[in-house]
Parts: sequence; structure tokens; C-alpha cells
Amino acid sequence: MTKYIVSIDQGTTSCRSFIFDKDGKTLGMGQKEFAQHYPQPGWVEHDAQEIFETQVDCIKEAVKSAGIKSEDIAAAGITNQRETTVVWDKSNDKPIHNAIVWQCRRTQEAAEQLRSDSSIREKTGLFPDAYFSGLKIQWILDNVNGARAKAEAGDLQFGTIDSWLIRKFTKDKNHLTEPSNASRSMLFNIKDMDWDEALLKKLNVPRSMMPKVVPSNADFGLTDKKLLGFEAPILATLGDQQAALFGQCCFEQGMMKCTYGTGSFLLGNIGNEIRLTDGLLTTVGWQLEGEDPIYAFEGAIFVTGAAVQWLRDGLGLIESSDETEELATSLDSNEGVYFVPALVGLGAPWWNSDVRGTIVGLTRGTKREHLVRAALEAMAYQVADVTTNMKEHGIDVSELRVDGGATRNNFMLQFQADVLEVPVLRASQVESTAWGVAALAALKAGLIKDLPELSKNWKSDALVKPVVDRKDQYQGWKAALAGAIAGAALSHASIEPGSKERSTAGAKLGS
Repeated sequence: MTKYIVSIDQGTTSCRSFIFDKDGKTLGMGQKEFAQHYPQPGWVEHDAQEIFETQVDCIKEAVKSAGIKSEDIAAAGITNQRETTVVWDKSNDKPIHNAIVWQCRRTQEAAEQLRSDSSIREKTGLFPDAYFSGLKIQWILDNVNGARAKAEAGDLQFGTIDSWLIRKFTKDKNHLTEPSNASRSMLFNIKDMDWDEALLKKLNVPRSMMPKVVPSNADFGLTDKKLLGFEAPILATLGDQQAALFGQCCFEQGMMKCTYGTGSFLLGNIGNEIRLTDGLLTTVGWQLEGEDPIYAFEGAIFVTGAAVQWLRDGLGLIESSDETEELATSLDSNEGVYFVPALVGLGAPWWNSDVRGTIVGLTRGTKREHLVRAALEAMAYQVADVTTNMKEHGIDVSELRVDGGATRNNFMLQFQADVLEVPVLRASQVESTAWGVAALAALKAGLIKDLPELSKNWKSDALVKPVVDRKDQYQGWKAALAGAIAGAALSHASIEPGSKERSTAGAKLGS
């Protein structure tokens, strides 16, 4: 009898679930958005209980829409927004605070204080930044009444969203994670492949809170049939960007993909050896049972699709992202308007939390079309910044495999190819993240033979080659970016000891 895989895809703004067969065909889907909470400027939170309940609804909807029987489900896989931090009371599985989202900048000052500690970079492959989970755990323990005492007594547990859902979905209430998610905590030693005692002590996080780290294709436990309507093993878990790298079949060293979502994330497979470069993160791609981990370079861009969402929800300039392609193509050029969407600071390759969103080149003739086009162009420019950094470290980009919602925008896709000056290939399976973890689960379940079989079946539905020289426009972007960085340095000059360095970085960028 044919068996199916349930892919649980928990994202930053919505929960989704898919039913796939072993060939990657989508048989059913459920999707539902959940609330975003902004208690202060720069702070972002989610209600973890709402995420759990919303995800349950999506799973049930996916199974219903697929029209399959519960006994036909061979396995499930979980992929998730990374770094988002949940701390719960293990006696009742109730979160003690809203989940602190990866975008949240409340721990920026604490991250700044760690910048001089080179051991963090050497052990974790990460730059100290508010982005990562460790400082979010520390904040919860220091700011929720009674939390630290409970943690030190062994009564609290931490998890990124994968661990939270595993805890809630499995009959045995397992407390587990795997290396692709653990490596985003700033507490995980990617060489030893374990929680680092020195870093736990530095951030004052009790080890008793931490989930057990198992391979990415481990058995994470059986789903609770009373809750989800089926009992099947969860056989794969991956952070969303690593799942997309796997789903794009980037199994060979040097292969790269970019996923365009709320943010954009460019990952390149670097094999079994750890390498560190300026501006890029080194992260665990995945680790299969009995094998050495696969590592990846990552350029994490915080705001791309979120900029379009802001144009819609914050400014009311558009009603839907579907409008953006027509609005952008109604202009022959950006007419000098550039949008630096540093709405939560800048990620790779700049790692500057002080920079704020900036729009330059406005005139009396500027219309909403200019701002929409500038937002789409900014997606491509930011990816180009990351690939430029890779080239400086000997990692050339010969082609880029892409996925995510924004790749349906033909203007953005063509502009990306033009700016990069290399072909861009859009995967036929546009849901590379959800399919990636489903494929890993299918491999573990024996529905797919091996990685070569997966690679053979990968297909592209669009090959976009560069056609327009965008060098001058890219220089305009870099000038706008330099201005935003320099502005941040000036605004912090009297209180920030690192402002001189930031000002220098801005000047260098603009040269």
C-alpha cells in the first residue's frame, strides 16, 4: 500500500502542513496565520500555545484535504522557524512567557557585550547577535518572576519550535532537538556536537533546561493519535533553511540555495569540515545517523518578504503581494529610489543591529510603484551582498537554486539573476522547505532509496539567465546602504564605543 509523509512546516507568520508522496507530489495542505506581538519597538513575540493549536489544525486540514487514511501515513517530519525561543514548565508544559522570535532585538545590548569573545565564534560558528536563542533564554530567566529559581531547580525546559512541537505532539512528551536547530543557539559546539558547558555557564543557562541532541533523522517519537488523528513516527527534524538546502538537493560541496520568505537565507554546502569566514555564519546543515555532520555557510538576511508585508500592513500601499510584480514593471527603472529594509537591523554580511530602515532618492514624483519596486530590488541586492562576501573568501557562485514565495515574482527573479550575473534556477517543488524534511523522513522510512535517487528527481521549472547589466544600480544600492550604516554610527557616536568601527565600515562600503 502507498505510504505518505506528513510535513509539519512551522513558519514565522503562519503554520502549514503538507501531505507528500515519495515523489514529492503534494496531495493535501493546511495553512493558517497566527498573531504577531510587538510589545516594544524592535521586540517580536509569538504565543507558543497558539502556534501549537494552529499547527494541529493545519495538520488535520492537510490530512482531510488529501483524502488519505490515517494508517497510510508512514512518518512525519518537522521543519521550523529557527532561533525562536520557548521556555516552559515541564510539570504542565505551559510556557512561562511568550516565545521570543528570531527577529527580536531586545538582547542586542547583551550581544554587544559578547562581541570581543572570540571563543563564541570558534565554538559555534556564529557571531554574537540578538538573533540567536541563547541570549533569549537568558533574558527570560532574568526577567520572568521566579524563572531563574525554577530553572536552577530543574523545573523548566527550553526548546526552539521543533522541540516545543515534539514535546506537544509525541505520546511520551519527548524533549529532543537535532544539530541544525541546536547550532542556532550560540550554546552548541559544532565541533564537539554537544552543548558547550563554558558557554552555558557564560550565559547562565542551566544544562538541565536543554533538550537532548540527536541526529536529524532520528526517531523523535510517535505522534499522539488522540491529538492529531494518526499515530506515526516523527523521523526527521530540520531548521527551515537547512530543510530547504536538503530539499534543493544541495548534497555536494559548493552547491547553494536561497529561500525567500520573511527574510532570505543563502546557504552553501561546505562538506564535513568546519570553515569560518568574516560576514557569514557557519552552521550545521544536517547530521544523519552514523555519519559526520554536513556544515554550511549561511548568509542570513533578516528582512526581504517582510518588507513587502510592511508595505501592505504598515503603510497600506498594497492590498496583496500579488500586486507587486505589475507595479514594479510599470516603471522602467527605480529612478534613484532605494529602500534599505533594516527594520530589525542588518544581518549578513554586516551584522549591525543599530542600522534602521532607510529610503533614499525621494522626489515629488515618487509614487507607491517606486517603493514597491525598491522593496523587490532590495531582496536581490541583499543576496548579492552575501554572494560578494562569499567570492571574497574564494566561494564562487556559478548558479543559485531558489525557492520561497517571492520566487513566483518574475520581476524579482529576473532582477536577481541580473544583479548576480549567474543563472537562477527555481525549483519545480516550490515548497522546498516542507519537502526537504519530508524527503528526509521518507528516506528514514525506506520510501526513498538514497540521496542519488532524490537528486535524480530534482527539477527546475524556471531557468532565468542574466540579461541586463545592473552594476550601476548595484553601486547605487551600496551607496544607500553606506548611508544607512553611517547614519546609525552617527546616532550612536556619543554612547556606543563601537561607533567608530561602524562609521569606518560605512565609508568602506561606499567607496
